[in-house]
Amino acid sequence: MTEKVTIGNCELWHGDCLEVLPLLPDFDLLLTDPPYEIGTAWHGDFAGKNGKAAMWGTAPEWDKLCDDGVSLGVQKAREAVVWGGHLYALPQRSRWLSWDKCQTFSSGDFELAWTNGSGATRVFRMSRIDAYQNSGEGKEHPTQKPTALMEWCLSLHPKAATVCDPFMGSGTTGVACARMGLQFVGIERERKYFDIACRRIEQAYAQPRLFEDAKVGAGDTAVQGDMLLPANACSASHRTGMDGSMSACRAPIAARPGKK
Repeated sequence: MTEKVTIGNCELWHGDCLEVLPLLPDFDLLLTDPPYEIGTAWHGDFAGKNGKAAMWGTAPEWDKLCDDGVSLGVQKAREAVVWGGHLYALPQRSRWLSWDKCQTFSSGDFELAWTNGSGATRVFRMSRIDAYQNSGEGKEHPTQKPTALMEWCLSLHPKAATVCDPFMGSGTTGVACARMGLQFVGIERERKYFDIACRRIEQAYAQPRLFEDAKVGAGDTAVQGDMLLPANACSASHRTGMDGSMSACRAPIAARPGKK
């Protein structure tokens, strides 16, 4: 059953993107990291014995390529960034983005993102140690991208107010959008990772605003460090089914009884 959870400005769907995407209005930016099928595709000279094929053996169900989902997402977006897009049948474009991991790995020293735009190729440099350990972010999905990487992608598309990730995973794109005050729609079919995404996005909204103005009106923004946050982002969250019916309420973490 398809389920929708609303947390601040984030609309999160538990379901198949091929079923949910047709229900959604068009959006400004598709920012996603779809399945690569690396559990079976990475082998031999491409991955080496220490690659992810060796770690996983065979691709888990969630790691299967989804050409139709990527294609539909691109069609509904004004701008698009697709990590691992070179593995999909996407139109040739001149602008690519790259994450330089600043280290040598058997699975690759960098990752590429296809975009539907033109212009100069850009590179984001951050080691995996800085991305997951030194940042304190951790890693709750085998292919999780750093939040800083997704925030960088968003900064390259300043006109994008609505962002969609139809392969949400553990919710990093949603976390970045919550921290930057953007509207987000995420879709994830694996219950385990959907619940992780909900928790991480709730936590992103619940983080203290270090430099918040004393009073901020509804719909305005507050400053947290160098990030803008919606003033009323944590006001409510709820679950609804495909038919629009309301199910059990889900309050943000900061408002839940017993949470410190």
